[in-house]
Amino acid sequence: MISQTSNCHRFQPHPHINLRCCLRRLKSSGFVQANVEEETETLDLNLKHKVEKIGINFDSSTPGQYTHQICPLCKGGQSKERSLSFHVNQNEKVAIWRCFNFECGWAGHVLADTQDGVNKVKFSKKLGEKTLRLEPLGDELINYFAERMISAEILQKNAVMQMVDDKNVIAFTYRWKGEIVNCKFRSITTRKFWQAKHGKRILYGLDGIKEGNTIVIVEGEIDKLSMDEAGVVNCVSVPDGAPQQVSLPSKKQDTRFKYLSDCNGYLDKASRIILATDGDGPGQVLAEELSCRLGKERCWLVTWPKKDEGTHCKDANEVLVHLGPEALRHVVETAELYQVKNSP
Repeated sequence: MISQTSNCHRFQPHPHINLRCCLRRLKSSGFVQANVEEETETLDLNLKHKVEKIGINFDSSTPGQYTHQICPLCKGGQSKERSLSFHVNQNEKVAIWRCFNFECGWAGHVLADTQDGVNKVKFSKKLGEKTLRLEPLGDELINYFAERMISAEILQKNAVMQMVDDKNVIAFTYRWKGEIVNCKFRSITTRKFWQAKHGKRILYGLDGIKEGNTIVIVEGEIDKLSMDEAGVVNCVSVPDGAPQQVSLPSKKQDTRFKYLSDCNGYLDKASRIILATDGDGPGQVLAEELSCRLGKERCWLVTWPKKDEGTHCKDANEVLVHLGPEALRHVVETAELYQVKNSP
């Protein structure tokens, strides 16, 4: 059962961008074919016209380079930033785009006209390796993880993949009973994150939790992989990182942490939950939020060791990289009861 406290503010969910409404407007203008098959919309125009008819400025790009512009769907969100990354390949046969606004995440690609005149832009709600355009990790991303002391074996075990359209984007697949229900992307060039549209928000690594007495919760996917590398079993990561301030749990408003109740069947059996959130301010807020909802009487909190004379490690991956797997296991094994560690 999820317990509640009263020392927090209510979380107000952000409105989501309605991609289907945008597509309906395009259809009414005659630029989207009328037939819809398996929730997929298609556009059939030449490359520049296709791109410009959905609101992207084609002429702002230089073939082979990435440009950033205002997303035609979310308009840059509240910050009005140029959140849409747009790319046309060197031979001008393919255009791809993705909005890095967390509340949008709109992405797609179009092909130049072919001789038979058949080419499409596809948008689908069904998640899978094919619809998400995923492929196994290439050498560049494997080396990226190797620098963080995460092996190819652990990456394969956790079904970490990459985007077909951008080899610099990691795809953390969220699986439930073997099926992909969400995917979180991370660009190693821009360091931005986004999630698949219509994905189910669950704990990362949920399928790997055994029915044991102890579960470890971390703040990010790489920290979860780091725990695996150190031999720490039954570890999961929250899907959204940490909030900036503590909020008041509410049945109507508490949507941010709904993934906890959705995963109750996995968490209820645990008599000991070790919180290994980041050592910064937001990480401490997240630990408080989780303990409020999971019950402080069964939550334990880790203490991150010193990285050097002047600083402490911030998270599991920093411990793995700087101090090694044995040190990371020791951090977990020496966690203290949350109520005792945070008592006055």
